[in-house]
Amino acid sequence: MRRVITERRKNKIIEVASHRQHSLHLVLENIHDPHNVSAIFRTCDAVGIPKVSLIYNCEKFPKIGKKSSASAFKWVEKEKYNSVNECFSKLKNEGFKIYSSTLKPNSKNLFELDFTCKSAIVMGNEHRGISDEAADEADELFYIPMVGMVQSLNVSVAAAITLYEAARQRYLNGMYDNSELSDECLQLKINEWLTKK
Repeated sequence: MRRVITERRKNKIIEVASHRQHSLHLVLENIHDPHNVSAIFRTCDAVGIPKVSLIYNCEKFPKIGKKSSASAFKWVEKEKYNSVNECFSKLKNEGFKIYSSTLKPNSKNLFELDFTCKSAIVMGNEHRGISDEAADEADELFYIPMVGMVQSLNVSVAAAITLYEAARQRYLNGMYDNSELSDECLQLKINEWLTKK
């Protein structure tokens, strides 16, 4: 039986697909808690990130339920990698500048960064943070400024803060006003989404 798409749902799909930020990307490195991964995917959908890279080389890939991700997994694409180099090389070849989150001495304040360029944001493991390789191969290192006694945020919260700073910059620059895709590619994406259950 063919599913009937209401006009309201069709318009919603067109609107959401048109606002996707294909020049904004997220990389998750060895994040083991499925609840954190789910929360991050929900934020990605909310700010219009179309695809997330998942690097798992020392943690098991977490099992994510549709309920915990609020179906964000359906609308945000995933690509898996076994190494940082493989992931970063692909992103750099596509013209992305890579920003890795870490508390190293040479890290920049999050609010000093420019996320209006092609930007890939890297968040690391809940306990270890990003790997040395993810720090060494990044174009920039950054930290989220904090003035409390504890210099630590849950990784899903840290991702949300960072992604919404990127979204804020992009809103101010009018980057959500028009699709980054060609008319043909946008229509293909809309047609694909219309078939999702």
